[in-house]
Amino acid sequence: MSSESRITTDHEEIRRWVEEHGGKPAIVKDTEDESGSGVLRIDFPGGAGEEQLEHVSWERWFEIFERNGLAFLYQERKAEGEDSTFFKLVSRERAASR
Repeated sequence: MSSESRITTDHEEIRRWVEEHGGKPAIVKDTEDESGSGVLRIDFPGGAGEEQLEHVSWERWFEIFERNGLAFLYQERKAEGEDSTFFKLVSRERAASR
């Protein structure tokens, strides 16, 4: 069986997938620049947690996502058929060439 992955820029699809997997929008602490952007992450249970990440609102997370021209690549299922929490933020240019 092969893994199933998708790429999207749809905010509701991203939010739905993240929340279905228990994740919360976050940025890496101390990575904000003058424009208010920071390094985006999703904090899943058992992940880095609040020591390294700052939870933010979906509104703020998507503002940074859009400002940086990102797309959300995520895996629906692992090759073995198990549910997956793998995701990667990629440039929309890269996503369009895929």
